Amino acid sequence: MAHQTEYLRWLTNTRKKTLEKFPERKARFETSSGIELPPIILPTDNDPDYMEKLGLPGEFPYTRGVQSTMYRGRFWTMRQYAGFSTAEESNRRYRYLLGAGQTGLSVAFDLPTQIGYDADDPIAEGEVGKVGVSISSIHDMAQLFDQIPLDKVSTSMTINAPAGVLLAMYIAVAKRQGADMRQLRGTIQNDILKEYVARGTYIFPPTPSMRLITDIFQFCAAEVPYWNTISISGYHIREAGSTAVQEVGFTLANGIAYVEAALKAGLDVDAFAGQLSFFFNAHNNLLEEVAKFRAARRLWAKIMRERFGAQKPISWQLRFHTQTAGSTLTAQQPENNVARVTLQALAAVLGGTQSLHTNSMDEALWLPTEKSVRVALRTQQIIAYESGIADSIDPLAGSYLVEYLTDEIEKGAGDYITKIDEMGGALQSIERGYMQNEIQNAAYAAQKEIERKEKIVVGVNQFAVDEVLTLERLKVDPVIELGQREKLKKLRENREQRVTEQFLGKLVEAAKSTQNLMPLFIECVENNITLGEICNTLRGVWGEYMAQGF
Repeated sequence: MAHQTEYLRWLTNTRKKTLEKFPERKARFETSSGIELPPIILPTDNDPDYMEKLGLPGEFPYTRGVQSTMYRGRFWTMRQYAGFSTAEESNRRYRYLLGAGQTGLSVAFDLPTQIGYDADDPIAEGEVGKVGVSISSIHDMAQLFDQIPLDKVSTSMTINAPAGVLLAMYIAVAKRQGADMRQLRGTIQNDILKEYVARGTYIFPPTPSMRLITDIFQFCAAEVPYWNTISISGYHIREAGSTAVQEVGFTLANGIAYVEAALKAGLDVDAFAGQLSFFFNAHNNLLEEVAKFRAARRLWAKIMRERFGAQKPISWQLRFHTQTAGSTLTAQQPENNVARVTLQALAAVLGGTQSLHTNSMDEALWLPTEKSVRVALRTQQIIAYESGIADSIDPLAGSYLVEYLTDEIEKGAGDYITKIDEMGGALQSIERGYMQNEIQNAAYAAQKEIERKEKIVVGVNQFAVDEVLTLERLKVDPVIELGQREKLKKLRENREQRVTEQFLGKLVEAAKSTQNLMPLFIECVENNITLGEICNTLRGVWGEYMAQGF
């Protein structure tokens, strides 16, 4: 006890001296989530059972990583998120990235594709190809992966409401290539709950949306066993303005809702849990971000083993992809974003990510150039090959500050999950606007801190310079939309309308029933039925979700 008394005396004197000598410094230092940072943390301040909380790498509760060897075995998958207007242009970028050493593909779709409209639908006018690649038919998907063997690469697709249809197209193209779909590896985001909370690219009401998700769980468990059937996303929650604690709490609460929906649909937890994956953000507060990943792993392991009774170790493991924080990129002095992305990527690797996308320095201005994408990829490669970080299985394990932050984030996220449980679960909390309001309040508070200069953003509210910025690269050639329309016109002219009508009729009946829709989706796209035709047919049966005001 004597050393604790001495520490408290030292702490009091240190705080007093700091305020006396440096009055402009904060009296209270804290993370972006509001967790207070003591000047130092002694071993005696930690939980005496911290070794039980840490465990060993690759063993429950996975605080130190989901693999026993981590990056000594192999590096994380290096992905660069890309989608450019047409399938042909995107295919060129994918092959360039693979040639530059990227080890996995990550597909960005345009807005019409994300909300289930074909490129020739009137509602898609002016949006075709603007924020990603336009995919309306199996022919677009085949062009997107031309000369890329789908049984040899891992592909992530950021698609949610129509995820089943895009996965069906991917499987159909793989079959055309002669690939065994049981060998396909990749991920679909397929996370509709965060769309209602933070992003907005939903189509259907919650009940049929959840049915689509569990259909994918069931189908892939039997037919595409190496595919990650969902990427439960905290990334967009954080981009909307949440804190790190909220990102973990709300993401895992959504994960709980998906597991409960699958169990309600009659699936065995150990049959699908190993195909669940997560998607997190990496922000600038390096140590908080490292602790966030550790806390999320430990909390999910307990949830799966203790709450849902999962028996297989793979069912307890939280495996995740990370993307550096788009919301932290600045249009001002964009070269500063290289340093931000490097810090964020380092946090993801120190935190034990399974795959990583590093943003390009110019993304706050326009679609990234090949050079800026190469710099972003090289950032990952320098961390992997030159930093020495990957040589240690868990470089920061046992750091008193990291373990303290891990405990605090786990507790804070657990408190959010408890509140959401009391409301009836994630869906009910979303319908009541709870998650949305919490995120909005956090975003507002963070923005006020920037405006008051309590939080410094280099080059924005401090250390600014006079510069002229132009946005010419944002222009998308309208010819792209015309080309997509012409492709669809030819597709519809050359197919047999009777067959189309038959399949769409089958889809109506299947949507009204409880049968798994995935096999029918594959048949539909193989018979040249388009994304928009499938989604509009389902709209006719299920209706569309309208956001509520809170």
